[in-house]
Amino acid sequence: MEIDGAQLAALAAVVDEGTFEAAARRLHVTPSAVSQRVKGLEQAMGQVLVRRSRPCRATDAGHALVRLAGQTALLQSEALVAVRGVTGAAPRVSVAVNADSLSTWFPAAIAELPIRARLDLRREDQDHSAELLRDGSVMAAVTADPQAVQGCRVRPLGAMRYLPVGSPSYVTQWFGGGLDPAALAVAPLLTFNRKDALQVRFLRQVSRRPLEPPVHYVPSSSAFVELVRRGLGWGMVPDVAAAPLLADGELVVLAPGRHLDIPLYWQHWKLESAVLDALTTSVVAAAREVLHGP
Repeated sequence: MEIDGAQLAALAAVVDEGTFEAAARRLHVTPSAVSQRVKGLEQAMGQVLVRRSRPCRATDAGHALVRLAGQTALLQSEALVAVRGVTGAAPRVSVAVNADSLSTWFPAAIAELPIRARLDLRREDQDHSAELLRDGSVMAAVTADPQAVQGCRVRPLGAMRYLPVGSPSYVTQWFGGGLDPAALAVAPLLTFNRKDALQVRFLRQVSRRPLEPPVHYVPSSSAFVELVRRGLGWGMVPDVAAAPLLADGELVVLAPGRHLDIPLYWQHWKLESAVLDALTTSVVAAAREVLHGP
């Protein structure tokens, strides 16, 4: 059977934008037209493809079609440029990137991209970004998952090294007697969000037992580093971000010689796409300048 292109685009727009109204604005049609197109596709497929929630979400069956819609749109825009030289047809490329990569090495990759594209960057923890590839939400991702998602290629990027750091006054106050489990159990720490497991991993590495110290949630890479510098708590900071503050004496390492290396991988749809190829080349090159290994 053939899939109607307008119906497929409507489904993708609803899932991407979250509502039928927003999808209608993106497609320059009425919400009723979007609804009719999605219903028509569901009738053709014989099952529900999108959950009418806030925001709207694709069903398992819908994910496969959302992914198809993205692949079709990407290849179509590249074909228009190649065949007709359409200057306004720059492809839209959605990419999931963890916050620490986004605030350190990743901007260099996209700033030097030699091909025109409309980027849609989505911040997601490296331990969870592969899920966005699986459901078709993004075309590529920086992820901690070395196993290629079905229909994707995977490339090792290297490891981001995290150092346990705090301000000198904080370390003196809380760890003056040493970095022992008793002190770690009560010393405040910073965590990016509830998906961030770096601090927990370090605690387990040092204490060998579960600890529940006071936690501050700070969902911003720059604010995270700044608040560690100001003594709100200790935290795991990428070595590239910590280096100048360590050199100036504004931060100190809690446990010299200890660190966490988080291997990162680049996964992208397995398509013959000039944009994805160029992006992959830029991402791998930028990662090698900062990350350890691979």
